[in-house]
Amino acid sequence: MAFFEKLSRYQPYALAALRIIAALLFIEHGTQKLFGFPASQMEGSLPPMLLVAAIIEAVGGVLILIGLFTRPAAFLASGLMAFAYFMAHAPKSFFPVLNGGDGAILFCFIFLYLVFAGPGAFSVDGNRR
Repeated sequence: MAFFEKLSRYQPYALAALRIIAALLFIEHGTQKLFGFPASQMEGSLPPMLLVAAIIEAVGGVLILIGLFTRPAAFLASGLMAFAYFMAHAPKSFFPVLNGGDGAILFCFIFLYLVFAGPGAFSVDGNRR
């Protein structure tokens, strides 16, 4: 037990790692929709709902990445992922493994956790305090 209690001192750094990695992956979804990078099978202009999602993914992802306005950005991103899950994935199947919604659920709850936990270490929010 003492070993795990000693790990608690690294909690802000583990939270920062979770925030940074989740944000980088989230940004990738936005840049794929907006700029076709990484390469995407989507062609032509985006429908308005996907354009809004892409902007939230890219801009919100950058805010979460650097830890600026982390809680509001994470709240918006969490809501976007809940919406995306129920609009795009849930109608395909009840089971996330079958409907491709695993990522949306994970993003939703990671970002929801950041709303309550804050950004952790290495954040602009933390430096502004």
